[in-house]
Amino acid sequence: MNAVPYIGRFAPSPTGPLHFGSLVAAVAGWLDARAAGGRWLVRMEDLDRPRCEPGAADIILRQLEAYGLAWDGAVLVQSQRDDAYAAALDALKESGAAYPCACTRSQLALAPRNHEGEIIYPGTCRNRLPAGAIARAWRVRVPDLNVRFHDRIHGDLQQNLAHEVGDFIVKRADGLFAYQLAVVVDDAFQGITHVVRGADLLWNTPRQIHLQTLLGLPIPVYAHVPLITNAAGQKLSKQTLAPALPETGRRAALTQALAALGHAPPADLVGAGAEELLTWVVAHWQIENVPTRPAVANPAQAPDNLPDL
Repeated sequence: MNAVPYIGRFAPSPTGPLHFGSLVAAVAGWLDARAAGGRWLVRMEDLDRPRCEPGAADIILRQLEAYGLAWDGAVLVQSQRDDAYAAALDALKESGAAYPCACTRSQLALAPRNHEGEIIYPGTCRNRLPAGAIARAWRVRVPDLNVRFHDRIHGDLQQNLAHEVGDFIVKRADGLFAYQLAVVVDDAFQGITHVVRGADLLWNTPRQIHLQTLLGLPIPVYAHVPLITNAAGQKLSKQTLAPALPETGRRAALTQALAALGHAPPADLVGAGAEELLTWVVAHWQIENVPTRPAVANPAQAPDNLPDL
């Protein structure tokens, strides 16, 4: 057991059922928590209400159960926590770290972009709103300094927020709180010590560390598992029409997920029950053995003669 209790989490957005890429992230987080003798929480990140599908949260929970990924405690729902996010934003305003922004997407269309394809905010409203402009969103100031962090899979990394991101949004023009603010508030509220998530969120980490520092919140230990792509190299997502996790052949999907994480079970576990399979992986889990490269989802390669979990 660790001297400091391990608390991890899985935080899907209920925009549809889980797909194979979601399964890989969930399995990695579950294994890391169980191998450390820790707790694994589930949080529904339904901040973006217009994108969420009715009933998707319940479907996700049933999928986790079907794949043997039991969670601990009650499920936290972000759409019920606006008061907590508002309090954090008020703290940023009071310290002068947050300021109103009147910029529209069309006004920022020609701004430079970083390697992730995100707009690098040019600081148009940083000192004051342009004459006659009306505030639409709130941004947080970033320093011209490198934010350094250690990722348990990718090693030592750093990012200069001023040059590579710019002042970023913490409350959107539509009145919804931004992901970056909500996630740090909720991680602190739930006592999260370790974050295991997909590599598509790797470069969100410096922004979140900046907010944690401004708000005096603890900084978790981070690990970002490989992305799962389709044959065209696109990240599996609702936008790329990723299919939902199968209701039959679940053991095959789980075995593929473990292989993508560098922990393919041995041949003598073919046909083993879910409890035996997961017990073996927990005993052999080494997060430093998880690859950094993306993996291609190819259901055709999965054995189709394995019984369900």
